[in-house]
Amino acid sequence: MGSLLVEVQPFAVVTSDDILVIDTGLGFEKDGQLQIHSNLWQAGIDPAKVTKVLMSHLHKDHAGGIGSQQLSFPNAKYYVQRRELAYAYEKGPSSYMTDELECLKSSPQLVLLDGDGVLDGYIRYTVTGAHCPFHQVFWIVDGGETTFFGGDVAPQLQQMKSRFVAKYDYDGKLAMELRQEWWHKGQEEGWTFLFYHDVKTPVFGPSSPR
Repeated sequence: MGSLLVEVQPFAVVTSDDILVIDTGLGFEKDGQLQIHSNLWQAGIDPAKVTKVLMSHLHKDHAGGIGSQQLSFPNAKYYVQRRELAYAYEKGPSSYMTDELECLKSSPQLVLLDGDGVLDGYIRYTVTGAHCPFHQVFWIVDGGETTFFGGDVAPQLQQMKSRFVAKYDYDGKLAMELRQEWWHKGQEEGWTFLFYHDVKTPVFGPSSPR
């Protein structure tokens, strides 16, 4: 049996009003502590002060750090598409670890989203599908700057620059078209891109080397 190396890069974004976590990683522990908690502490962020957790989708490599017995971020609201949560239970363990979603499903911290919208006037979210049927992406507009997180529809810098179609996507052609659209618009408007599966270039923005 072979093995697959998965590089993941959850993000913390500190805005004027919130400390955001965007997707939660694999849920690995190191020395008895969640890896995502260790990384936050190293960045000077107390996990208990995270206020919002934005979930692009609920595949294991993005949702493993949500927390199975108790939620990993006790004072945060978790924002998930309603249809994505339902689809996770419909699809089951081939793509989702539903046993580990039970804590979230029953929590008052869960906020279920229905389609596209805006959170608190400055976080825009859109359901794109493409990678999985109810995948969503986020634009965070704060202090005149736009930060974009495309989840697994826009996972790596190199994919933004090519007409790459991934066989593992629900709709690879749509994903490719969206990457092209976002890349060109982001270049024109000076977005900062966050790439979840790109540990070499996780952040790319106006001041990045070209």
